[in-house]
Amino acid sequence: MDLSELKKFLFASNAAGYAGGDAKKWLKEKDGSTTIPFFQGDWTSHDNYFGGEPYGGRIIVSYKNKPCWLMVYYGWVEKDVDPDSVYKVLQDALKLMPADFPFRGPQEFEHNGFRYLNSWQGDVGKYSGQEQICLGEKVVYKAHYMGGLVDIKKAT
Repeated sequence: MDLSELKKFLFASNAAGYAGGDAKKWLKEKDGSTTIPFFQGDWTSHDNYFGGEPYGGRIIVSYKNKPCWLMVYYGWVEKDVDPDSVYKVLQDALKLMPADFPFRGPQEFEHNGFRYLNSWQGDVGKYSGQEQICLGEKVVYKAHYMGGLVDIKKAT
């Protein structure tokens, strides 16, 4: 598997997934979760989350039907804040993924008085990070995420 191809797929998957906002293509599952599937050539992604408030989920990327990469995430909007306005900022930030880190949004993004901040460590192979959205000085949203390559060598 070519890591540069994985990064290209992550950009495409993100644009077509939650950041794209095309909820009519999302699947409501029997367990109450939502799945956002994406297919492109030999690549597939399966983003499955629970929520509302708070929310959590995971994205599995497969190449030639073999899982190769994942992300797990958990986040929330503070109780006294309108989640729709916060999630609009999040979607807009996720459309601006940096080329060197195609998993979440940029380090910083401002929109309609909100400021999105994202910090991370690692690379496509293994990473973790935290994002938050502030309104003025107040943190109104926070999420944690982590992941990387999976099933590189078989366990014994």
